[in-house]
Amino acid sequence: MRIGIALAAFLAASGTAFAAASPGNPATGKMLAEQWCASCHLVSPEQKSATTEAPPFQGIAGRSPSELEKLPTFLAAPHPPMPAINLSSAEIRDLVAYITSLKAP
Repeated sequence: MRIGIALAAFLAASGTAFAAASPGNPATGKMLAEQWCASCHLVSPEQKSATTEAPPFQGIAGRSPSELEKLPTFLAAPHPPMPAINLSSAEIRDLVAYITSLKAP
């Protein structure tokens, strides 16, 4: 038991704690959104148009907390008509952080 606690403390102190626990970076998420998502979605307030009926990111950000909790899983294995863009776990965290940053106060 003490070894497990010591190991957890060491990992947390060394910055190698589980990646899933680390928050995403909204600025990086915005860059990813502009690169991969902007052709279909309105990804930022500055963007004027998109080419499909895909929901705008601000609309996604306004969804219920239970729906937003499912967003990382959806992005890991998107359903058609979304293309499979094969985002890494870190990229998914960044993209979700950006989307949730758009939620109206």
